Amino acid sequence: MSLNKEFENSKANPYAALAQNYTVPAAQADITDRLGFIRRTYTHLAGAIFAFVILEAAILTVFWEQIAAFMPSITGFSWLIVLGAFIGASWLAQRWAHSDTSMGMQYLGLSLYVVAQALIFVPLLFIAHAYFPGSIQSAAIITGVVFAGLTMTVFVSRADFSFLRMALALGTMAAFAAILAGTIFQLDIFGVVFSAAMVVLAAGYILYDTSNVLHRYRTDQHVGAALALFAGVALLFWYILRLVMILGEE
Repeated sequence: MSLNKEFENSKANPYAALAQNYTVPAAQADITDRLGFIRRTYTHLAGAIFAFVILEAAILTVFWEQIAAFMPSITGFSWLIVLGAFIGASWLAQRWAHSDTSMGMQYLGLSLYVVAQALIFVPLLFIAHAYFPGSIQSAAIITGVVFAGLTMTVFVSRADFSFLRMALALGTMAAFAAILAGTIFQLDIFGVVFSAAMVVLAAGYILYDTSNVLHRYRTDQHVGAALALFAGVALLFWYILRLVMILGEE
């Protein structure tokens, strides 16, 4: 296309150039669009975390007695069913949040994922609140400090951590295999070592996804980017809380 033709198109549609800039990779966008994308991503991440906290507080406050009555009936196999449902919901939420069809679909995906995380966290947070006072607050602070440190590492170094993709995939498969085997054969493998390994895996995901915010995502994919970061934060918080609880027993 000639320069004259491009100029004529831009006059006919004054928003064409803006739309084109808005959908390029953040790494190739101008500084204003790049900073806007990063700001939107972390604003949505903060919103997802806030919604998670509000949902969790509401569930545990309103349904505390029902949860207490239900907890003894949870078995390893019933937990596997819950975990399977969570994986299915997470897969669907990821597809919706990274959809190119509409922003509404993307927000629906992020909302679904926040609700799914809030539900699967209920038993762990119930036990932590009932039997390990202060553990939730301690784990939240540690998670925030670790997340901030990992984020700063990527933003300051501007390193591309995409090379972690295969290691993260293998680590995730190994973790699921361990959880499945431990649940089916009632193996005592979910102690300090396993939880610490999962913290390392979660930290790897945060490095990888933060790197993608700088180098891979388009500037219109802030909802999907926020979901990916929220998934890493949730995984990190889960296993840091488990570590705090385990160490609190000793």
